[in-house]
Amino acid sequence: MDNFLDRVLQNPRNYRQFQCGHSLITAFTCPMEARMMKTQFADLWTRYNYLFYVIDGQKTWHTAKGSYHLQKDSCVFVRKGGFILEQIADIGFCVMLFFIPDEFICETLQTRTRPLVNYEQHFEPVMMLESSETLKGFFLSMYTYYTESKEPDPALLAIKFRELVLNVADNSANRELLSYFCSLLHEPQAVQLKRVMEDNFCYNLRLEAYAELCNRSLSAFKRDFERSFGTSPGKWLLERRLEHALELLSNRNKGVSEAAFESGFESSSHFSRAFKKRFGKGPMEIRKEKGHL
Repeated sequence: MDNFLDRVLQNPRNYRQFQCGHSLITAFTCPMEARMMKTQFADLWTRYNYLFYVIDGQKTWHTAKGSYHLQKDSCVFVRKGGFILEQIADIGFCVMLFFIPDEFICETLQTRTRPLVNYEQHFEPVMMLESSETLKGFFLSMYTYYTESKEPDPALLAIKFRELVLNVADNSANRELLSYFCSLLHEPQAVQLKRVMEDNFCYNLRLEAYAELCNRSLSAFKRDFERSFGTSPGKWLLERRLEHALELLSNRNKGVSEAAFESGFESSSHFSRAFKKRFGKGPMEIRKEKGHL
């Protein structure tokens, strides 16, 4: 899978970029200026959360939890992790985009005079935010930077990023996002690790990517993973993907290629061999038994 943030960084001619420190990027693109996607679907992941406002156009985000169709005037927060981005025909996409690491979010939230209350622990990979007049005013103020030839001072950008986080956190209508913010501030690291893995096991990511999503080095990730799950990441991922594929084949009438892809396997042949070794029957046999052939 391609890294969404890296893909944006590697295309400065297509995206007007402002960097704050080493990790925060804003990007802006319009339909006639850039087309990141060459195919209808793109398999992507990002190690940072990102927030964006759709100025024009539409696309669909497909995640392990469901699909989200986003269009003009949508204000959206997407949790770090994997997703499949679908291009809608030849419709362009004009968006203001902010990549925001966990650490920056937590540091900013800790400056609040009124601490966040503990909301119910439920949040989807993609969260729709209320487009309040205050938030619309913020995006309008950011838009002016893209029309100027000079770049704003990084210190000013840092203030703008903090303003964005505090703005969305100050709106009680963004209840789902506030739950996620609370989890970043208060959840034990072991709980966060388990959530990252359950939300992203079905994507074909390298272990290094999972480690980044868990804010750990590869060695620390492997150590903490075995402590939490009692097995190695590789063994757990294989078992979890095969169980998911079995569910897709048995109860959701998915074909072999679909089940392999949606369970994070690199190829159908590798999937079929692993599946038969684990369950004693090939995926086609399972489909036949369930009357799907």
